[in-house]
Amino acid sequence: MNTTPAQKWLLAATSISYIIVILDTSIVNVALAPLAATLHSTITGLQWVVSAYTVTFASLLLSGGALGDKLGAKKVYLSGLLLFAVASAGCGLSTSLSALVVSRILQGAGAALLVPASLSLINGEFLAAQQRIKAIGIWAGCGGIAMAAGPLLGGILIQLLGWRSIFLLNIPIALLGVLITMRISVIKNPVQKRPIDVLGQLLAIIALGSSIAVLIEGVSRGWQDTWIGACMVVAALVWCLFIFIERSIEQPMLPMTLFRQPEFSAAVAVSLISGLVFYGLFFLLSLYLQTVRDWSSLDTGLAFLPLTMLVTLGSFSAGKLNRQFGAFWLITGCCGLYAAGFAGLLILGENPAYWRIALCFPALGLAAGIITPVATSVVMNSITRDQAGIAAGVLNASRQTGSALGVAIFGGLLSAVKPLATGIHLAVCIAIALSLLGGALWAIALSRNSAHKKTTL
Repeated sequence: MNTTPAQKWLLAATSISYIIVILDTSIVNVALAPLAATLHSTITGLQWVVSAYTVTFASLLLSGGALGDKLGAKKVYLSGLLLFAVASAGCGLSTSLSALVVSRILQGAGAALLVPASLSLINGEFLAAQQRIKAIGIWAGCGGIAMAAGPLLGGILIQLLGWRSIFLLNIPIALLGVLITMRISVIKNPVQKRPIDVLGQLLAIIALGSSIAVLIEGVSRGWQDTWIGACMVVAALVWCLFIFIERSIEQPMLPMTLFRQPEFSAAVAVSLISGLVFYGLFFLLSLYLQTVRDWSSLDTGLAFLPLTMLVTLGSFSAGKLNRQFGAFWLITGCCGLYAAGFAGLLILGENPAYWRIALCFPALGLAAGIITPVATSVVMNSITRDQAGIAAGVLNASRQTGSALGVAIFGGLLSAVKPLATGIHLAVCIAIALSLLGGALWAIALSRNSAHKKTTL
């Protein structure tokens, strides 16, 4: 790829930001045991530590894109980097669970600024279509590498320097991103400036936050608790109000007209389900290995390598596979891979040998790695160019929402169902059912349009 020095600096800066954003979705899982020991946390508290980041990321992502359009992508990008660095310092210096959760919320806000702004910067600087595709591929590939390296890197850092180091590591990386971004002198102005849907954004935060709160706190407080009941009512009412507002206003944060396209709706549903089962499994197995088997953070990080490396392999091979088999069969097959991998975990029995668990990882990792780029490809080929930014934001938000739901649901099962093996089996059964549901929804939606059976990246 022939690039100018300005393009190289920009790609370096945006790739750095995406690395730390993705890193913090996976690296925390290997710190669950030391976090619980230091901050005296229960499973519920650990769920909040993981979910606070993803819930905030998901709920603010669309507004982050609009803010970049309004104020300029470079300004918003730099603000996101600085906020992420400050929040990471807060995480690393936290002395209580509540302080850590608040800092994780700020990290999520920083991530919500960084991701859409980085894509906007790439789109503005790489004007040729092929150059832009390759640049985004490199950007996404850095995220895939961060996902694969996260558990192992976290395990090494925790082993050597303690759990606080996994957060403090972000500070020099973010500051390096700031220094590189400051070198960028030519940033194209956005073609279209979208207004910020303040009411829709507020409703999205309340609706998603209250829903996750019900799932996480329902087990510990009891489903008959007054607070839980009130949260259920709030969640239901605010979700309805959010949909009504987004259908009514002229320029909504989430255009409901997008969901009239079966391909888009199916891609959002599959992305949400994929995030739910994958990150739910990640949290569940991390907790199991560190608490039940008493494995160290480093051992846990090493244990996940067969899973995370296959995620990266799937991401990088998705384009070629999509051109060969088509999106229709590929994602349907990946949902089947998910179900098969989880079925393998289901029949292992109580306290199986690690190698038997690891045998299930390739199917799960490949499915997770392939689904995201292929679903994105289908969406990008089914919408108009002016809708591309919003559509990509919705897909990212659906994956982060799925991640938060997975941690909330699977973590809740571990707390509520005894013995532990029964809770794990129930969680795996739910993952199998959701995987099959995702495959069915995808097949039904795309079978109505045979042209999409050979959608290519």
